[in-house]
Amino acid sequence: MNPPGRVVVAGTTFEELARLLPFARAIADTRRHSLMVLALVVVSEAASLSAGTRAAMELRRQLKPLFVKSAARIAVRVTHDRWSETARAVRGESPDLIVVDWMSAPSAEWMRNVPADLVLVKGSAARTLRQILLPIRGGPSAALALEMALAFAQANDAKISLLHAVRPEQQKTPAIRGFLRHLRSLPQITEWTQPEGDAAQAIIDKAQPKYAQMLVMGAAARPDPGASSMGRTAARVVSEIAIPALIVKAKGEQSLSNPAAPSTPPVDYTISVVVDKWFAENTFHAHEFSDIKQLVELKERQGLSISLGLPTLNEQATIGKVIRTLRKLFVERHPLLDEVVVIDSNSTDRTVEIAESLGVRVVKHPEVLTRYGTVRGKGEALWNSLYVLRGDLIAWIDTDIVNIHPRFVYGILGPLIREPRLMFVKGFYQRPLRAGKNLHARGGGRVTELVARPLLNLFYPELSGFVQPLAGEYSGRRKALEAVPFVTGYGVEIAMLIDILGKFGLQSMGQVDLEERVHRNQSLLSLSKMSFEIIQVVLQRVGHARGVDILNELNSSLKLIQYEEDVFQLDVTDIRVRERPPMITIPEYRRARKEAFVPKSKRRR
Repeated sequence: MNPPGRVVVAGTTFEELARLLPFARAIADTRRHSLMVLALVVVSEAASLSAGTRAAMELRRQLKPLFVKSAARIAVRVTHDRWSETARAVRGESPDLIVVDWMSAPSAEWMRNVPADLVLVKGSAARTLRQILLPIRGGPSAALALEMALAFAQANDAKISLLHAVRPEQQKTPAIRGFLRHLRSLPQITEWTQPEGDAAQAIIDKAQPKYAQMLVMGAAARPDPGASSMGRTAARVVSEIAIPALIVKAKGEQSLSNPAAPSTPPVDYTISVVVDKWFAENTFHAHEFSDIKQLVELKERQGLSISLGLPTLNEQATIGKVIRTLRKLFVERHPLLDEVVVIDSNSTDRTVEIAESLGVRVVKHPEVLTRYGTVRGKGEALWNSLYVLRGDLIAWIDTDIVNIHPRFVYGILGPLIREPRLMFVKGFYQRPLRAGKNLHARGGGRVTELVARPLLNLFYPELSGFVQPLAGEYSGRRKALEAVPFVTGYGVEIAMLIDILGKFGLQSMGQVDLEERVHRNQSLLSLSKMSFEIIQVVLQRVGHARGVDILNELNSSLKLIQYEEDVFQLDVTDIRVRERPPMITIPEYRRARKEAFVPKSKRRR
């Protein structure tokens, strides 16, 4: 059985795509193909691709209704050249047909080499379509033009007027004779005219609203040098008529991967360009996903289940507001979350009591998977929560957030729900730093800027586009999270980034702007310990990638300088990186996941 085909509609503005989409959808429905919208943000060659980040966000926002109203998959890409980017999409998606606007028609060589049928569209779809004008000249795109005309005739219960402009010498060939016999047998063709003289003028004269409401014709197979890429006749016709038109070009025999094709110039794929493009295309804003009802519809359409884990350690001051805010919107009002679970690290305050009083399940992570012992640390809690939580998508947010807002949840889940290609999404935000009574809007994130990001730029430059690699708000698909190890302590976030990069690639990762996050700031001594562990984690992975055990050769004790009453002293702390293996390697987890997919009627009692 052949895999289903795909129709791609490509454009650079919402208005252009909205105009092209009805044509593309009609073709996809007729062919029973899936539909993909390729939205291109074109940035000047002189500018960095990241300059298109905001434009990409705005284009996604405008296209948002299509995610639910249409079954189309939508991809927003940022590029310096629309046709080289479209060529890359063709190579990656292997569509059967591409729909674009005629005013931005690609070069003749691009059209000749594209390994897909091509449709150039002029105008907007007619509200009432009674008659379709179909000039047939016997070229290699004649069969495709007929297919398109028949598709729109069938969808609109319209008739076809055929202009038979095949040259006499062509009519002698068996293939053309057979094609013409087929045309005469079609009941949709109710008018057959053989023009004399100037074929282009004959088409223009007939392409009037009183005679037809749409024109479908083939492009020239090989246009004359200096002529339009669609050919002189088609170019003249489409520029002079007032009715909507489809100019079609049957797929060529060559491939866009041909490095000699001048229409797809070589691209500088240095790491800076890769990160620049990733940043522009994979950076989202929470407001893009604020329509919770729409997210629920997309979730249900995909058959997804979603879990939220709340790691806690003595968070009595904030845990109540966090739970009330999130349960009210995402469980009671809109069923976006299938479960909310507090993962507690043996809090000694009222954290657990408050959570349970609000009807939320609380799991103490030292009591999970006890066969493997227990370790202190946030990463240990997250690793155990992966065993406890049941969702296909899993989100974690820290519970010390003072300004809790629903965007912290829909922001990190939205990209995963909307973009099936993404495996992992990290949040970022402004982090105010409190100094006495003053609040500095951008003063937080000291470990990020002084330790984490410099290390990533040095050793993992692919990850240098992440604004806040240590942020505690992130989400992922289970199949990604279960496949990577979890560092048990402060290094869990940066280790997860590096490991998911290595296993799934940069394009599987995204980040989302969550605006502002207010939380308690830690002391410099605590930040020093955090930094020391993060450095160890990065060096450990650098060593493993090179077959060297760097950590065993380094000192793992941190000498902190304590200052009290004019006396300095050293406080020695042993900080060693520990990590748990990928959860998928744990037998209990594999059994639990297998049982989750067994119907209740077949489970052992």
